[in-house]
Amino acid sequence: MTAVGDELRRRLAAAGPPPAPPAADETEAAVLVPLFLAGDELHAVFTRRRADLRRHAGEIAFPGGRRDHAGEPLAETALREAHEEVGLPPQAVELVGLLAPVRTFVTGYVIYPHVGLVAPGRAWVPSPHEVATVMELPLRALAAGYALRPITRRGFTFETPTYVVGEHLIWGATARILGDFLKRVA
Repeated sequence: MTAVGDELRRRLAAAGPPPAPPAADETEAAVLVPLFLAGDELHAVFTRRRADLRRHAGEIAFPGGRRDHAGEPLAETALREAHEEVGLPPQAVELVGLLAPVRTFVTGYVIYPHVGLVAPGRAWVPSPHEVATVMELPLRALAAGYALRPITRRGFTFETPTYVVGEHLIWGATARILGDFLKRVA
């Protein structure tokens, strides 16, 4: 994994200027973008949230969540949440870089994506409280599934970046994070 990790570090190092600090009404959160190499192809790990959740029900996301307390480093937030949501121990992740923070439009979050490598062949342990399933999707298929598509939510239809692989639709903040990642590693 070291050669892949070194190359990802190099490509992710050109992150651009630091983000503006969160506004008083924004909540800081972090996600882990877990990657693994299967053969010669990188795969990303996603969760599908349970359909009965109050927020983002049934949506596909990277493991992550809000910072528990102001002193918690955001990398620790991402690793803690990945452990809680998919059973990925923090020590099993080689953090290789950061992506640009993504702001959500409706919920007021600033999401800090952390990219990490994990060994292939993991037995994922989805949290029964949050996660319906864990998906491993090849980056090549994700990139091929990109399109601007109309999405309807709460009676409003809008065109947004999406990624479709099989029956899996990725949109919203997760699609914006994935788009940033794919631009940097292409």
